[in-house]
Amino acid sequence: MKSVLRMLSAAGLVLGLALLGLPATAQQQGSPPPLKPGTPAAMAAAREILALKNAGAMYGNAVPGIVQQTKDALIQQNLNYQKDLNDVAVVVAQAFAGKEKEIGEGMAQIYCNEFSEQELKDLVTFYKSPLGQKLLSNEPRAIQFSMSYMNQWAQQFSETVNAQFRAEMRKRGKQI
Repeated sequence: MKSVLRMLSAAGLVLGLALLGLPATAQQQGSPPPLKPGTPAAMAAAREILALKNAGAMYGNAVPGIVQQTKDALIQQNLNYQKDLNDVAVVVAQAFAGKEKEIGEGMAQIYCNEFSEQELKDLVTFYKSPLGQKLLSNEPRAIQFSMSYMNQWAQQFSETVNAQFRAEMRKRGKQI
């Protein structure tokens, strides 16, 4: 059952990404393609779109999170140095504070590679419109409900598939 729940979580993530309008092509599931620089106006529009979508919330804690993960892994390997590693984590976090802004710049550049300058400007206009504002406001909730629905559907369908497996096995004279 735990593996089904993990599968459902992964499927929920895929659905969430799909609903966010992020295509799930094989190339985009791996590393992003080489990025060509966007024009200053395109980059400005892309940054504005990301700000309107509050994209910074996705990566705002990237540096502290990675510092914490690294520290935890090092502590597991070096229990004797726990106090020192805790102290060093503060120094490392301070040294890399603000580094997560590179993620936002990279995302803006990706938008510039996926959309023309005019399309980015049109998207800014759309997101500032009443319908765009409603989309920005309601989309997270719609995605959450969609994922919840998908998980509920998958759970019910999983039971149906399980019952079918059992029925087919009974036809073969095997009870499972």
